[in-house]
Amino acid sequence: MSEYERSRTMPARPEDVFDRAADVDRLDAWLPGALHVRAGDLPAVTVHEDGTDEDTPALLRARPEQMRLEWGTRGQGSYAGWLQVAGIDSGASEVTVHLSFFDDGHDPGERAAGEALDSSLRGLEEQVRLRAGHGTGR
Repeated sequence: MSEYERSRTMPARPEDVFDRAADVDRLDAWLPGALHVRAGDLPAVTVHEDGTDEDTPALLRARPEQMRLEWGTRGQGSYAGWLQVAGIDSGASEVTVHLSFFDDGHDPGERAAGEALDSSLRGLEEQVRLRAGHGTGR
């Protein structure tokens, strides 16, 4: 089993960050570019990976009371992850993303996983900034 984790501070209230992260219709805006999520009957989703042109059945659960997203593959149990938003001083937030690979065949390796996590966190921060820039608040 391999596990990877990254954190990033974002200049927004935790509720705003979580709302943006948990918006299923906007996941593609901050996930790594090769992954696309299509919502089914939640928590069921389908993840399409451009590199392999494969669709994978998955689960995505939002836990607003904990400001946490959890996801993983359905049936095969080869992959899982979570995103946690925590408030810090002065209205900012810390976002942590964690990935677990239970099947070595699905593990992209430390470098690729780290780059994907960093890219995702940058993308989420950009989405949070765009939302704040449009004055939509929550």
